[in-house]
Amino acid sequence: MVELKLMSRGYCHLCHDMEAAVLTLVDEFDLSLVVLDVDADPTLEAIYDELVPVLLHGEIELCRYFFDQAKVREYLAGIR
Repeated sequence: MVELKLMSRGYCHLCHDMEAAVLTLVDEFDLSLVVLDVDADPTLEAIYDELVPVLLHGEIELCRYFFDQAKVREYLAGIR
């Protein structure tokens, strides 16, 4: 199972949009999605503050601000 992390904020509509988009790929690519609220962690807030949403696989940034489905699909297909 591939674990992706989404740096997010509870009040961020772009974050909610990206989460919903990633969830459409969960079954197809055997993904788990961990959503981390940057406002709940001072370290994450210092790193990601105005950059959210950010989608990561480990330390690899897949998307920032908007979900790029083609890029994420290509990346996930390449790590299978």
